[in-house]
Amino acid sequence: MGIVGWILLGLLAGGIAKLLLPGRDPGGFIITTLIGVAGSFVGGWLSVHFLHRPVPKHFFDLATWGSAIVGSLVLLIIYRLLFGNSRR
Repeated sequence: MGIVGWILLGLLAGGIAKLLLPGRDPGGFIITTLIGVAGSFVGGWLSVHFLHRPVPKHFFDLATWGSAIVGSLVLLIIYRLLFGNSRR
């Protein structure tokens, strides 16, 4: 899976994470997309280092999607904790 595939996966994972964690975010669509892309990389890293399970490099693999969504959720929660009170 190339970089375009990871960006697309991150975009979709960020959207799914936003659906699973609704609410007002300090950022908009672009920030959520960037969190999703970063979350897909973080999810893959977490899967390899803590679960000792490498993520297959196939776009339509359930483990790839699961790790990307979990990574996006983790980053979205951290982002909300750090920057959530700055907008009122």
